[in-house]
Formats: sequence, structure tokens, C-alpha cells
Amino acid sequence: MSITNFLLILINTIILVSGQFMWKFGLQNKPAVFDSFTSIVKLFLSPFIIGGLSLYGLATVLWLFILTKVPLSVAYPIQSIAYILAIVGAYFIFNEPITIWKIVGCLFIMIGVSFIGFSPK
Repeated sequence: MSITNFLLILINTIILVSGQFMWKFGLQNKPAVFDSFTSIVKLFLSPFIIGGLSLYGLATVLWLFILTKVPLSVAYPIQSIAYILAIVGAYFIFNEPITIWKIVGCLFIMIGVSFIGFSPK
């Protein structure tokens, strides 16, 4: 796999994680968001939710392009870097704790992705 394809997968992953962060922002301080149909409609009209959905749409188009260049069995595991980005981003943006188990899990993900990335065709 070329460095260009790897960078495209990384960009796609960053876009997806950014969409998740926007959704989290959009849901903060809204404990009763699923209590009624009206509250759900208001949720989907939130700029953060619309922004997150837009990012997911963009990421989907990019993913379709990636799949024309990279085998799914290679591209999809590399995209698991999203777990690491989400944990680190959640720590800095949402003040969520990073536990030893999260670190160990991220190390296992990185090891697994490395095995896939360096495996022969």
C-alpha cells in the first residue's frame, strides 16, 4: 500500500472522529433529548448534529474512493486508528480519563494494525 493511500485512510478516519466529536458536542447538556419526537427533531436540527452528519457523508464518499484503491481487508483495520484518536481527543476535548486499560487496548490495536500493514500481499 502506498503512503498516499495510507494518508487517505488517515484523513478519512480523522473526518469520522471529528464527526463523532461534533455529535458529542451536540448532545452535551441535553439529557432528555430522546423523550419525545419533538426533542428528536430539534436534535437533528442542531448545527453540531448536522455538521457531524455532513462529515460522515464526506467520509463515506472518500471511503468509496479508498475502496477502489485499497483492499478492504487492509483499509478497514487501518481505520481502527479511530479508536486511538477518539480516546486521545476525548481526553483533551471532553476531559475524559485515559485509564491503563485504554492504553493497553490502544497498544493492541496499534500492534494489530502494524501486522496487517506490514504483511505481504
